[in-house]
Amino acid sequence: MKTCILLLVIFAILIGTGFAENVDIGDVQAFKQALEKDGFTVQQGRIGYLDLIKLYDTGVLPSVYGNNPTTKYLTYFVPPAPGGTVPELFTRITKALGMDQGTSAFWNLGPDEAVVFIGKTPPECRYFSFDHYLLSRTYGNETRWIFANLADTVNNFVINTEGTPNGTAGNSFNQTTVIVATADRGIDQRIQAAAQLAGYSSEIFNTQVFPSSLLNMGLVDSSDKFLMLIRPALYKDKQAGSDYLNNTPATVFRVTPNESVKLDPYGYPELRVRGTGTTELDLMDDLDELRTAILDKYSELKATELPTSIAVPAGSDAIQRGIDAVGPNNDAFYIWSGNQTVSSQTPPFPNLTLYYDFLRDPAVTLGNDTDEFIIVYGVNHVATEKATYSNFAVYGADVWNGVGSIEDPVLNGTAEEYLPDNPNAKYLYVYKIARSCNGDSHCFAVPTGPGAYGIALDQPILIAWRSYLEKATKTGPSSSEMVYDRAIKFDPKK
Repeated sequence: MKTCILLLVIFAILIGTGFAENVDIGDVQAFKQALEKDGFTVQQGRIGYLDLIKLYDTGVLPSVYGNNPTTKYLTYFVPPAPGGTVPELFTRITKALGMDQGTSAFWNLGPDEAVVFIGKTPPECRYFSFDHYLLSRTYGNETRWIFANLADTVNNFVINTEGTPNGTAGNSFNQTTVIVATADRGIDQRIQAAAQLAGYSSEIFNTQVFPSSLLNMGLVDSSDKFLMLIRPALYKDKQAGSDYLNNTPATVFRVTPNESVKLDPYGYPELRVRGTGTTELDLMDDLDELRTAILDKYSELKATELPTSIAVPAGSDAIQRGIDAVGPNNDAFYIWSGNQTVSSQTPPFPNLTLYYDFLRDPAVTLGNDTDEFIIVYGVNHVATEKATYSNFAVYGADVWNGVGSIEDPVLNGTAEEYLPDNPNAKYLYVYKIARSCNGDSHCFAVPTGPGAYGIALDQPILIAWRSYLEKATKTGPSSSEMVYDRAIKFDPKK
């Protein structure tokens, strides 16, 4: 095996980039041929938009699972292993999203297989990442929806691309990259050697480890099922972002060895460490002053302050407890307007059990009275440099459908009306959520539809906050260094 890898690398050095024909993403066909020559079966998949609201509205999924309205998730649609078939439910998902039949966004993976992304990273945006998830797991006779991330992301600060070779500083946007997702070191090395044969530089390779110690790799019904997500957020050029979403300049291969190999599984990867020692906690007094100013402004109304808490567990926590993590990301800090608990809930799929819920305490709805609204306020985490981008989103609490979000640039300067003499007001924000904004420029009007693109007047509402990617650590901010955002529901006193 080592001799085969060595010969492939030597051949790649000798021919240089002679096989490269497509100057945009390299010679994908030459890459495929090099893999086949090395004894792999290569099946091509696609990249596509995972429209969770559409899947809910068409009756394919029973929940929207906390979609981020700021980000339209892309995912890998992967063929089954040679000789395998896509389960009927997953086929319905693929069909509803208009993708190639015979592929699926949810798939299993053998311990000697890999899924490979070859192509361009997103165009310039505030943040992007490639992340891998354990979607479901079988515990005895029960299969549970887990939706837990497995390790760190490959994000725009750490990715190896043509513009950031070997992770050096540079431009990581709209750059060619190769990302190998696998559990096995030997398979990873062979794939990278084949890519070099096709003219891809060794400096643009990235590995996403599927840690065998944590997972049930395999191709039987009880094997773990996986999902890959690409999260591009806040494009500089919205049209370029739309083009990337609708026609992603990349492809996906499922790579399977034709003969059994001696496994050399990766260990669990080292994680980037959260926290810098610098906190936002000195702003607590200012935030309390802002709270007082908000309550004074609306003193003629009934005020109900909503509790906020850590929203979702870490992926490794959810896997060990067998509960739903709701798709977290190590690059983010999440809180929401509710208190969480664990319980058995309605299955998201037939024969699949969901163990996760939160207590809506109190249960909040939003009517169309002009004196009924929610004020969201807190620390602008981008202004304090604890995040690269942040937002808050409005959800229907029953099916977790995100209908709109407010990003940090819109929040700049919104607290100064309330605290005109406080120099720290520039680090704070205030925003209104209502059914009708009546000309208020710092207000989000919550729609009632159509379908899950809105929230009915009698449907409970949830607010969730996301803060992504502290630049100093290249991962999510530490919860111990963050000041929690807040919300107050106002109603007529009657």
